Amino acid sequence: MRIPVDPSDWLILIPEFILLGTAIAILMIDAFAKAASDRSSPWISLAGTAGAIVAAVFLWGNPLSGFGGMIVNDDFGVLVSTAILTGTALAVLISVDYVRREELPAGEYYALILLSTIGMLLMVSSANLIMIFLSLEVLSIALYVLTGFARMRPRSQEAGMKYFLLGSFSAAILVYGVALIYGATGTVDLQSIADELISPGVLGNPVLLAGAGLVLVGLGFKVAAVPFQMWTPDVYEGAPSTVAAFMSIGSKAAAFAALVRVLIFAMGGLRPEWLAAVWVIAALTMTVGNLVAIAQDNIKRMLAYSSIAHAGYILVAVAAANRLGLQSIPFYLIAYAFMNLGAWAVVTAVTRKGEEAVGLSDYSGLFWSHPVLAGSMGLFMFALAGIPPTAGFTAKIYVFMAAVAADMIGLLIIAIVTTIISAYFYLRVTVIMFMERPAEPPVVTVPTPLAVAIAVAAAGTIWLFLFPGVTQSFTDTVARLL
Repeated sequence: MRIPVDPSDWLILIPEFILLGTAIAILMIDAFAKAASDRSSPWISLAGTAGAIVAAVFLWGNPLSGFGGMIVNDDFGVLVSTAILTGTALAVLISVDYVRREELPAGEYYALILLSTIGMLLMVSSANLIMIFLSLEVLSIALYVLTGFARMRPRSQEAGMKYFLLGSFSAAILVYGVALIYGATGTVDLQSIADELISPGVLGNPVLLAGAGLVLVGLGFKVAAVPFQMWTPDVYEGAPSTVAAFMSIGSKAAAFAALVRVLIFAMGGLRPEWLAAVWVIAALTMTVGNLVAIAQDNIKRMLAYSSIAHAGYILVAVAAANRLGLQSIPFYLIAYAFMNLGAWAVVTAVTRKGEEAVGLSDYSGLFWSHPVLAGSMGLFMFALAGIPPTAGFTAKIYVFMAAVAADMIGLLIIAIVTTIISAYFYLRVTVIMFMERPAEPPVVTVPTPLAVAIAVAAAGTIWLFLFPGVTQSFTDTVARLL
């Protein structure tokens, strides 16, 4: 089938083209001027990401559809894309000193970051199941390589291979689900699927239900939902800290955007069928993520299980599938981007060459040698725990309100109890930093780009608590649209 393409269709992909051009430029400089590439690659990447953010903002309020309806530009996609691009910019800043310290190939590293971001943006804007799969592969292949990028560390190589094998397996499950949905509805277009569900006899089709379940499994792997989270702690621990930070934000946001489009938009007619599955997955994800995090003495594994737990809270909003839920999903993703990237930035600052100093004991007495860094980490731990005055508190309140509006009191109780449990391991880090005073407190040097990233993340974490109405006005527009 030939897909009609209008010249105006390419306007939808302006942010992606900016990133692609930037990645190509970095690779060309790296090929012909290696020394110049090592110095300039992060700043070129940052400039390209900033250009993509500007292009995405200009697309706000201008709904477009292109490439036969496979790509859409709506306010939901623009908002999530802007969050992903902001996370990418912070990840680049975090990486400047890290890449130099670990002696990683700078040109290849930043080019792969940008190429993965392109896949994320495409996934957010996909209105077609095939396009969702292709976007998933674009973002994943780059992340597979980045995970094993520290070639001299066996743990990094192991993490890259594990992520590749399990990611490929989940992608195969997703494709099989897409095939079953196509067999049941005769289309892979999300709008057409939604229209088909109105037809009599389609809703009870077991092939359609099986396909929806397999698609949920495939996307559940990317958001690190239980029981599809087995890869997360090992990959986060073995991957370079900056890659884990980028992965924890970008791929999760893109996968949740796709999940919203597939479950709520395309398969809203099947909500009674998929609600039970999402309810159970959300409950398990919050419970397992928070309980297992308590036992972790490695900061990277703790943040990995924290990432799993936060996916569970967002799944509560997905299960609610009401206006408050649709408002809270992008807000939570934005808040999580700031507080989680901020925490990973501090981890990157404390971690020494070769990914050493990742135990919780390595943060003992950090306040006495670097009070500002310890204060920032304390803020991010409070935010991840959902304690005011932070964005994490506001984000969780919105999710809880969505659960109440959907009359999901059981899931709400689980969310509140697990939030209380999570306070233990988050505040444990804070106590170690502030209350313990070892004979030799850790000495940490914070380069300027890393300090800027931490400052921006801290400002965003506080700003979303003090002025949530500004962001909420955008999320309300998205909720009305969906």
